[in-house]
Amino acid sequence: MQKIKVLFVCMGNICRSPTAEGVFAKLLSDQHLQALFSIDSAGTHAYHVGAEPDARAQKAASARGIDLSKLRGRKVATNDFENFDYVLPMDDDNYKLLIEACPVEYQHKIRLFLDYAPNLDLREVPDPYYGGQYGFERVLDLTEAAAQGFLATVRAERHV
Repeated sequence: MQKIKVLFVCMGNICRSPTAEGVFAKLLSDQHLQALFSIDSAGTHAYHVGAEPDARAQKAASARGIDLSKLRGRKVATNDFENFDYVLPMDDDNYKLLIEACPVEYQHKIRLFLDYAPNLDLREVPDPYYGGQYGFERVLDLTEAAAQGFLATVRAERHV
């Protein structure tokens, strides 16, 4: 079976998308499904290429047993749209940027990450960069809920 490829996307790839990647990686590990997936994260802007995730994001994630320290920021590449099965932006602005950059034949792969957590009644994971520590905890809460819903959807769709 070919691996299911998932890309999480935010603006700079140092807060929300690496957190989502780390949360999803831990969920896959906890359920012994990591061999079935290939996951990554990226930003729509090249602000932090090569940088590790924000220290506050790492601290909040670490408190929940999630290690983000090995992740490094990168910008979304044109071939990501072809290579990934799912491209999951964190908010409407990044969704729009991805749709504009994406060839029409791959646009069906792009869906807001919080669409997989309809019980939250939110569309966007808020950017915690300019906020306090609570913002990073909130991002973790939201991405944990969306990760659960996304995995359940993929398992049903792909019969894994």
